[in-house]
Amino acid sequence: MIGYFSAGISRIAFLDQLLQSPSRRIGWNTPRTAISQVAGWGLKPSADKARRYAGAEGLPYLSLEDGFVRSLGLGVWGAPLHSLIVDATGIYYDATRSSDLECLITAADSSAAQLARAQACMALLRHYRLSKYNHAPDIPLFKQVDGTLRVLVVDQTFGDPSVGYGLAEEATFAQMLDAAIAQNPGAEVLVKVHPDVICGKKKGYLLEIARQRDCRLIGEDLSPWALLDAVDKVYVVTSQLGFEALMAAKEVHCFGMPFYAGWGLTVDQQTCERRGVQRSLEQVFAAAYLRYCRYINPYTGERCELEDTIALIADQKRVQERLRGDWLGAGFSRWKRSFVPAFLGSAAQLRFGRRHPTVLQGVDSQTAIVSWASALEPEFVSACSGAGVTLWRMEDGFVRSVGLGADLVRPLSLVLDSRGIYYDASAPSDLEALLQETDFTPDMIERGSYLREKLVSLRVSKYNTGTSTPLDLPQGRRLILVPGQVETDASIAKGSPVIKTNLGLLEATRAANPDAFIIYKPHPDVVGGGRYGDINAARLCDLEVKNVAITDLLDQVDEVHTLCSLSGFEALLRGVSVVTYGMPFYAGWGLTQDRLQCSRRTRRLTLEELVAGTLISYPIYVDPRTNHQINAETAIALLAIQRARARPDNFKTKAYRLIRNRFLKR
Repeated sequence: MIGYFSAGISRIAFLDQLLQSPSRRIGWNTPRTAISQVAGWGLKPSADKARRYAGAEGLPYLSLEDGFVRSLGLGVWGAPLHSLIVDATGIYYDATRSSDLECLITAADSSAAQLARAQACMALLRHYRLSKYNHAPDIPLFKQVDGTLRVLVVDQTFGDPSVGYGLAEEATFAQMLDAAIAQNPGAEVLVKVHPDVICGKKKGYLLEIARQRDCRLIGEDLSPWALLDAVDKVYVVTSQLGFEALMAAKEVHCFGMPFYAGWGLTVDQQTCERRGVQRSLEQVFAAAYLRYCRYINPYTGERCELEDTIALIADQKRVQERLRGDWLGAGFSRWKRSFVPAFLGSAAQLRFGRRHPTVLQGVDSQTAIVSWASALEPEFVSACSGAGVTLWRMEDGFVRSVGLGADLVRPLSLVLDSRGIYYDASAPSDLEALLQETDFTPDMIERGSYLREKLVSLRVSKYNTGTSTPLDLPQGRRLILVPGQVETDASIAKGSPVIKTNLGLLEATRAANPDAFIIYKPHPDVVGGGRYGDINAARLCDLEVKNVAITDLLDQVDEVHTLCSLSGFEALLRGVSVVTYGMPFYAGWGLTQDRLQCSRRTRRLTLEELVAGTLISYPIYVDPRTNHQINAETAIALLAIQRARARPDNFKTKAYRLIRNRFLKR
């Protein structure tokens, strides 16, 4: 049992998983024999009580700290922690004594595979431009590169423990700035100070000195990578920005002794007798990021690796930046208004209004309009175009929920499209452009392969309804599944220009396959009584099933014949042949047998590329517990957890269906 005193530590989600041991907060009634180790937050004064307790009881002390890739936002904002450091020897920023990290770097016993992994992870951090915190805007510091030599000098907040324990003091910062000026004659010296220092909320070391030296102050909150893009050299005392500068191939001068100094990678003003050996950047990275830090998915509680954390935070950052700005939600019901703001995210400013041309009065061109795609009227679309504002269309995502939207089950995923919408093949959409134009990187293809395997192994589908019921199917006959659709859906009107009914689809399938055993499955919304599309299928199919899980059917059939149902995409994931009679988003890329063609779709995709574009890049996923945007892997894990806990339809759901089916328009 690991004990601690800090209330802050008690608020860390899934703490026991990170500590790899049970933990509890030590109180007046805690038996001393119940605690085997004591944890505190590094060397901060708030951890003094924990250190004294450990010393008095003769117990090992564990220093906890945020990991080097912590979160999307700041911890003080409540951003959940993705990585934690647990050090039994010291702590990485204390150069006055050894630490677990220093021992790992000194040992240099990383395998060739681990060093290659370190190199790949550094490439991912550079590609996705990730740092410890990732909330700051990533915008260029200068409009163009003009050949001017620029040097970055990094300030820190006054009293930062890493300064004193990093063999530095207040005077060190002035020495660093003077050295940067003297060693780089004619260069423009940029001094990065904390935004709170500029406005007087915090104290730093360099603000006044930089003004006296006529240096350029950078006080806005910017991505570290935006800073590194603009400079040639970086001067730090102990800031982590110095290590990120090494990853960016910058020359780094250290005036303190951070964890990455003393190994021959930096120009050092200090020495440390315990170090003094040459280590490669890959060796230091492997020790610090791969072996020293512990990673967790803060939404599922599953321990993970750095690559998983990079994928999650990179997707969070990408979606946040994509949706940053002012939004007007037009025509959303009260129920949808309860969850739509979470999907647009914390960087979006959203207000709601009617879906009527008058709502556009006074709206400037910088405000984006968002409305539910299937509810849009041509008049409103024309009004948006005439007003010069961008209209974004919103719809349910492809891995939606455990339960039906028609039953008011909140979604875990939505899609948001600035060109059109994925099911409308009559016009381009963001998904179509993404699939047609994206150069999928190896890590995206690997993630696409992983997602496909997880969806299949976890048996996750769009709605995750139905039961596992054994079916007595004939041997030796070709088994074809025909999934029914809601005939009034916009997906039929826009995505299936020739055949528009379930009966028509069954007739076409039977005509083309007279000897096949055809299984017909009505759409869950139709079975639930909430939507139109019910037919008498007995004369055209050999078996009609209603409440069998779609994943069970896909495991047993040879082919799926569909207008534009998502079941066709789910069949592709499982290696089942798919014949399309409409033009769904997954058709036209060389993976399906298509009765119709789309001239805009000229590329041939692998299944992994289709999955990466469709499930990773296009949708938005939200954790229903925290309302934070998440990524596809996390959403699938959450759906599997929800499904395991799901109960049969409760009284509330049944009552709603009764009222809806009897009194409400479908």
